[in-house]
Amino acid sequence: MPAQILDGKALAQIMQAEIAAQVAEQIRNGGPRPGLAAVRVGDDPASEVYVRNKIRACEKAGIASFHRHLPESTTQPQLLQIIARLNTDPAVHGILVQLPLPKQIDTNEIISAVEPRKDVDGFHPENLGLLAAGSPRFVACTPLGVQQLLVRNSIETAGAKVVILGRSLTVGKPLALLLMCKGPGGDATVTVAHSRSKDLPPLGRSADILIAAMGQARFVRADMVQPGAVVVDVGITRLGDGKLAGDVDFDAVKQTARAITPVPGGVGPMTITMLLHNTLLASRLCWTGSLR
Repeated sequence: MPAQILDGKALAQIMQAEIAAQVAEQIRNGGPRPGLAAVRVGDDPASEVYVRNKIRACEKAGIASFHRHLPESTTQPQLLQIIARLNTDPAVHGILVQLPLPKQIDTNEIISAVEPRKDVDGFHPENLGLLAAGSPRFVACTPLGVQQLLVRNSIETAGAKVVILGRSLTVGKPLALLLMCKGPGGDATVTVAHSRSKDLPPLGRSADILIAAMGQARFVRADMVQPGAVVVDVGITRLGDGKLAGDVDFDAVKQTARAITPVPGGVGPMTITMLLHNTLLASRLCWTGSLR
């Protein structure tokens, strides 16, 4: 039987409506309108699309958005100066610096310059450290979106063997930490593999939940998937013919898996939704001193 399709686009619409209702309630109760500042450097076409989609989603949810588009020639001191101003701006509760950045800018230094309580991307070392300690404040949006896809589709993670293909600081590592946390959407037994790992096919077949985040189009084949496994595809690559492909050979794997995410329409919409979620939490933290 073909796999259940985990529809991230449909779930994102539901969750964004929930967030919009929470934003409206917060404002009615005298709280601040959440504000997100997006900073983009250069003219990368993909980054332009991502930021535009995020701003549009903010508007629909009632979140104020501020966009700073800087030229490719922007220097590191110039960017740091802008971040410093946003860190102290009371109307800005969340700061998003769109990656990748031009080669003259040290990405790690920029991430570390963002005020941790406004780091709605969840990349700051302080927020990663809180996640590793099992007390997350802000979690990177893509890992959080993956977790919500699993939870809201009633896919049990407690006791499940999860294999994550990819060890990036934006997806693989924080996702592993998140799924190991105690509580709903956690308590999993997690293995992180990567391009240097040996014997990936049998490792993939050992997973109850297989998550592909390597950035290699159609890397995961049917022979790498245990029958009845859940497969989450985080990758997205534009092929030579202009079509988009994930890290999973979707047509082949859906015949083996119990459930699978499509590309596009799977994890991508959830990433934007979690950015809205984190921005709302950041405004709540500023208003009440608590994430609740």
